Amino acid sequence: MPKEQDTVFALVNLSWTGGDGDGYVTKYQYQYQTYHLAPGSTTLWEFFDSTAWHDTTGTGAMIAFNSTEALNRQVFKVRAIDNDGNTDPTPAERVIYTLRTVAPVTKILFPKTNTSLLVDDQVTDWWNGVQLIFNATDPTGRGEIVEYAWSVDGGPWHWQKDTSVYVTPVQIPGTLNGTHKFKVISRNNTNLIDPTGDSVTVNLIIPSFSKDVIIIDETDEFNNPFLTWGLADSVVDRFYSDVFPGATEWDFKTKGMPPREVLADYKLILWHADDVPTSRPHKISDPANIQVFTDYLKVGGKFLMSGWRILKSFAYYNNFPFAFTPGTFVYDYLHIRTVTETDILGDMTGAKGKTGVFTSIEVDSARLANFPYDGKLSQVNLITTMAGFTDVLYSYENSPNSPNVTYRGRAVALRYYGTVYDAVVLGFPMYFIKKDQAKVMAQEILRSLHVQ
Repeated sequence: MPKEQDTVFALVNLSWTGGDGDGYVTKYQYQYQTYHLAPGSTTLWEFFDSTAWHDTTGTGAMIAFNSTEALNRQVFKVRAIDNDGNTDPTPAERVIYTLRTVAPVTKILFPKTNTSLLVDDQVTDWWNGVQLIFNATDPTGRGEIVEYAWSVDGGPWHWQKDTSVYVTPVQIPGTLNGTHKFKVISRNNTNLIDPTGDSVTVNLIIPSFSKDVIIIDETDEFNNPFLTWGLADSVVDRFYSDVFPGATEWDFKTKGMPPREVLADYKLILWHADDVPTSRPHKISDPANIQVFTDYLKVGGKFLMSGWRILKSFAYYNNFPFAFTPGTFVYDYLHIRTVTETDILGDMTGAKGKTGVFTSIEVDSARLANFPYDGKLSQVNLITTMAGFTDVLYSYENSPNSPNVTYRGRAVALRYYGTVYDAVVLGFPMYFIKKDQAKVMAQEILRSLHVQ
């Protein structure tokens, strides 16, 4: 097989048999000649190539025939050799025709060219290297992709079956910081290799962490159905600049997410979203922003977030109580498992700090005088289950006569102690804590995170 004059795909499984009347067959040899259909002709064939004889002890072979034209005539020959060393003088012959095959087309899916990536100078628990994700297609639709190869800056090719790889620092020539070119090619099952491949040029950045804090301001001071804020953006900004003196301010509403090049300079990202989300979640939960956070944390950054319904924003359209699952930012990076939310009516009067480490805080009732707050915070996110290597920094407090006794003592602030990065989550908006106490709180958090 195949049958004489068959027209088949260029990757052909051929089988044969043989025998010897006065002994036995010890091996076979096969070869083939390729003739391409001449351009503009339906009958004229042009000789292209003949292979040498190949030895085999088997009675079959999978052969990728040269098939660069619309139709290709393949003359396959096989002969037996017996135990006396005699060779069949009249090899068996089979003529088949193969359809055109073309080289695969390779595409790098990640990263995009001319982007910046945060990197470490060594592989860690969280950072495995520069990730490349790619695929390839056979333009004819008949072939299969069987192998990929990648290289960096024109270096050696590394062949593999998988469609992704983490390129480690030792595999990147020269200085890791700076611009590097990654290229990927592929091979199909007819042994054709993409002659062009795909390449991306990216800027690799080892963070300097030379500055202390960048404050990303997502708070929309006019977004609250019950409060008449009467506050300008500058007032909210001043609160945070006073609480975190010397920090860099970044207005998310006007400038969007800071680029990785900017974040690489800072030891700590502080994100605040202290307005109540009423129709959509806070932008901190946007997958594109989460991607930047995770890149930053994987290489040793630190993270502090404060906000009204801040954890709710990561599961905004789900009912609470809610359990986060593996693969989510809250579960994997913040090490928070289950959360719930207090009632829409104001109830939280303050939070008790971890004894001997964090000073207790009080809600600024003057900023929450209107109904339904009545001087207290509502819709506070309570952290009900957390994973290992975490510590409760503050626990919920309400009035002694409050009917919400189940809220009392629940975690409203959590710290994660990581091998590479650290994170602190506040389940309430920091802006509504008394300012003098918020200053103390900020210094205690920074000290815990080893930022100052």
